[in-house]
Amino acid sequence: MRVIQPAGQRGSLKWIQQAVQRCPDLLQPPKLPPIRWLSPRRDDDFAEYRDSAFLERLGLPHLSEALKGFWPKRGPQWDALGLTERGPVLVEAKAHVPEIFSPGTKASWVSRRMIEAAFRAVQEDLGVRPSTNWAEVYFQYANRLAFLWWLRKHGVEADLLFVSFLNDDDIGGPSSAEAWHAAFAGADYALGLPARHRLAANVHHVTPDVRQILDAGPGSGIEPDGYDGSGP
Repeated sequence: MRVIQPAGQRGSLKWIQQAVQRCPDLLQPPKLPPIRWLSPRRDDDFAEYRDSAFLERLGLPHLSEALKGFWPKRGPQWDALGLTERGPVLVEAKAHVPEIFSPGTKASWVSRRMIEAAFRAVQEDLGVRPSTNWAEVYFQYANRLAFLWWLRKHGVEADLLFVSFLNDDDIGGPSSAEAWHAAFAGADYALGLPARHRLAANVHHVTPDVRQILDAGPGSGIEPDGYDGSGP
């Protein structure tokens, strides 16, 4: 599904759009090769992608059928998508800490069974204690990790990037990176994730300051018109 978005007026929708367009360097984790941003882009209606559409955007349409066996429809809608020389980058963006505390899944009984089966596979592989129900605790964070795991299980050198903005005073966002680090550490603890797990090296965090985005001039984050995101 390709979901057209308005130009963001506040919160993470605003800042991720502006950062990709004007100052993509603020979104670049030091341990990743340079990212080419595929979404959200002004010349693509600031669209966000989910389900088979996100795979197509990343040049992975051959995995669409396999995804149907892993996760029900209306899976994660990615705030941004990018490509490096080694593979795709999936992005979740936040502008204030309470956004991390997502409620449990509201999926139907059939879909929930599928989600819980997916989570069990991920938990077993990562060494998570089985008493932790990811469908009820930090569900959004958990499903982003699950999709990273799924892509890598299919031989895709994917990375997951959490973009946590600083100093968004309009919505009471934190002013220090330490606040975000503590929030994610709490989420890891609640999910039962061990300190070192199979996906740890492929989960990245950046904490751009929105004041730097406001101060930035026009950037080079938008690819020329006509680029369809079909490959690196």
